[in-house]
Amino acid sequence: MFGLDKDTGNLIIIISVLGILACLCLWLLKSLNIILKNHDIKKVENYLSWIGVSLAFLILLMIFVTAGDLGILLLVGSIVSFLLMMVGIIAKNTEIAKTGRGWFLPFFLIFILRTFLFEPYQIPSGSMLPGLKVGDFILVKKFTYGIKVNRTGPPIAFGKDPELGDVVVFIPPHDHRPFVKRLIGKPGDRITYINKKIYVNGKPINQKLLSEKDNLRIYEELLNDRAIQIQQITSRINYPEEWEVPKDMYFVVGDNRDNSNDSRYWGFVPRENFMGTADYIWMSWECWTCAPSFKRAGKIN
Repeated sequence: MFGLDKDTGNLIIIISVLGILACLCLWLLKSLNIILKNHDIKKVENYLSWIGVSLAFLILLMIFVTAGDLGILLLVGSIVSFLLMMVGIIAKNTEIAKTGRGWFLPFFLIFILRTFLFEPYQIPSGSMLPGLKVGDFILVKKFTYGIKVNRTGPPIAFGKDPELGDVVVFIPPHDHRPFVKRLIGKPGDRITYINKKIYVNGKPINQKLLSEKDNLRIYEELLNDRAIQIQQITSRINYPEEWEVPKDMYFVVGDNRDNSNDSRYWGFVPRENFMGTADYIWMSWECWTCAPSFKRAGKIN
């Protein structure tokens, strides 16, 4: 989108953040009557506010384009607004203290909620049909596998390994955008795919046919005592393949078995790349001209 790669988008974000910080410093120095003493503070505020809002919009656009992580920016915003509040208190400037407090509370609360508890995410493809559809808005439970600030990296506390059958959200090794798939292989497992059937360590994942229409079959599979639905396209042919899952790696596939870009094509997922689990559908919005719907809201199996 827009022909931008991740590095260019990150550079634009960094420059925009520095621009916002510069505007904030100018406003702070003016409010403390250190510079621009003969200028109308309201005019200065209006100019700086317009520049700051424009740069903030550019940051959000770049995050959307590059599928970037908002967590670090929220942390920076929390720290800067807290320092601003403290400057106002120390300088006994009510306006500065009130402004810093007004920014700090929402920044900090959103940072805690989005970084450690739940992060919203929209399903971009049909690789998890029939359970998750294009346009579904889900909540990613960030603390399932431990507490971490960045999307990737080891957890800083309460670390827990992913389990078979989990609907995992992760950063794949070949891309910077989050993916959503089903975990079917843990370190040391042998995964075999023959005649559209998955075998884990030589044992097939049991399938029960639920429906068949035209070129599409819906099955129920029992994985780790969890009943899940998958779909297959009967006209698609798959050739026998087998994988050995290395240490600290995991094997993931889409529930839409014949139309999913997953571990069968680009390899394994490192343990530290898991963000959490897809926990809840809270809204569906299938197209820009469609009305948002809450009919599919509910727990993700």
